[in-house]
Amino acid sequence: MRRIIVFLCSLFLAAAVSSCVHDGGGTPTDAIPSPLPPSSVAVSTPAPTPPALPASPPPRFGPASATCEGGWSTPAQGSSLWRTPLTVIRKATGVAGRLRVVDMRTFVGPESPPSRMNYLSDIRRWYVKLFAKDDLSFQGRFLVEERRFGRGLAAVAPYDTHGFVAPDWVGFQYNAEQPKAFSYRGLPGTWTGIAYDFVNGGRGLTIPGLPTQSAGCLNGT
Repeated sequence: MRRIIVFLCSLFLAAAVSSCVHDGGGTPTDAIPSPLPPSSVAVSTPAPTPPALPASPPPRFGPASATCEGGWSTPAQGSSLWRTPLTVIRKATGVAGRLRVVDMRTFVGPESPPSRMNYLSDIRRWYVKLFAKDDLSFQGRFLVEERRFGRGLAAVAPYDTHGFVAPDWVGFQYNAEQPKAFSYRGLPGTWTGIAYDFVNGGRGLTIPGLPTQSAGCLNGT
């Protein structure tokens, strides 16, 4: 069954998915995060601390390879390619105020799995690591996707994780019967939907979130 991207919409629901490491460089967390009960959010969530910043600016270009066809680049600040993923993240999460972008990459690759349909052959994706200057509890890593028929937030990972590794990256499958929003430890904001392993697939979505031709574009993040 072809994976249907359900773009994240700023709310979510729980579902633990078993972990499995994908070749992406990085250290996985123990498991897909579970939702925090509403009564425990204020009590058990530690006060946010300033996020760690890289000692030196991250690279701005990456060469083409078998796992990152076409390579990747960092958009010019203020350009359309820079603003687009930030607009998507704001709309999906509801975050307001100033955002500090720590790292951003954009790259183009096929659908996962690759499709014979031409309009799915060149999907633009963005990797963005950022935090909200006015709300340090909002810090994370995001994957934004743009297809011919629209764009949206595809997955989110904790700020202090690295690479493209399961189960760090969490996607959310839309579920009309579960409209309630939940907070998840390590993830910014609140989300609706059924959480699943975006790297390897899960919850009936058995297809990797990124195709082999693009998964390596997150190496070194």
